[in-house]
Amino acid sequence: MKEVKKNSLHAWLLAMRPKTLTGALVPVILGTALASSDGQLDVTAACLCAVFACVMQIAANFINDLFDFLKGSDRADRLGPKRACAEGWISPAAMKRGILLTVVLGVCTGVALLIYTAPTLPLGGWELIVIGIACVAGAFLYTLRLAYMGWGDLLVLLFFGLVPVGATYYVQAHSLTANSLILGLAAGLAVDTLLVVNNYRDREQDAISGKRTLIVRFGEPFGRYLYLLMGLLAGLLPLWFVVEGKLHFNEYLWTMGIYLALHMLTWKELVNIRQGKELNAVLGETSRNMLIFALLLAIVLY
Repeated sequence: MKEVKKNSLHAWLLAMRPKTLTGALVPVILGTALASSDGQLDVTAACLCAVFACVMQIAANFINDLFDFLKGSDRADRLGPKRACAEGWISPAAMKRGILLTVVLGVCTGVALLIYTAPTLPLGGWELIVIGIACVAGAFLYTLRLAYMGWGDLLVLLFFGLVPVGATYYVQAHSLTANSLILGLAAGLAVDTLLVVNNYRDREQDAISGKRTLIVRFGEPFGRYLYLLMGLLAGLLPLWFVVEGKLHFNEYLWTMGIYLALHMLTWKELVNIRQGKELNAVLGETSRNMLIFALLLAIVLY
């Protein structure tokens, strides 16, 4: 990589980690597709949800970067993506300002969504305030504490699955249904494959730095099969919509068949590589797979 000028636009783009925004968009895509299938599509609300999700994901990336640097864990982690603060691309003081700015932008987007949707929501918008506070708190608590205690996978299921799919559907359809909960769980499982492969790659460094992920606790074979299981469950859960009559079985077969085939191929790569920076390619393929999962399922639900 060519030299990155400190605090430059290029440096900030690297710190944002654009590839991770897939995880923010997947639940919004699916929640919107479900709302559309129920005749409740609201494009403005959907766009505001997408902006909020992406901005908060960027904020979480900045927070993670800064506090990893302050904790010194960047010195232990030589295999994963480079940290902007550790590499000297962005100063810690500038990163703190970046965190403040993105959190403020996220709050402003949330307020805009609240103003737009509150008159039609059952509780007058107070429910969105609670969800917004939880999202902001989760972005900080994940890095500061919970990731080091092995709670990362549960947080992904909540904040990249159940919460954003449910909220995206709710602000458009003004209700929550069993369908939105099932779809949220499927989205969370698909997105969690990205965290699992990240933790699988970093398992040795995480053990050194005291980060007790599930894979550190239970070992490499567990991580290998956890990745496989998460993707399989994500691909199987949409069978619910066949039972509910929202999907034809042949639609389920070709959409989830493509996703599951890609997931299996990526899993085989993970098993063959096992460790080292080569696993970064598996991260990229996993991000691609979960986006394909969301787009294909959204097409047939829409």
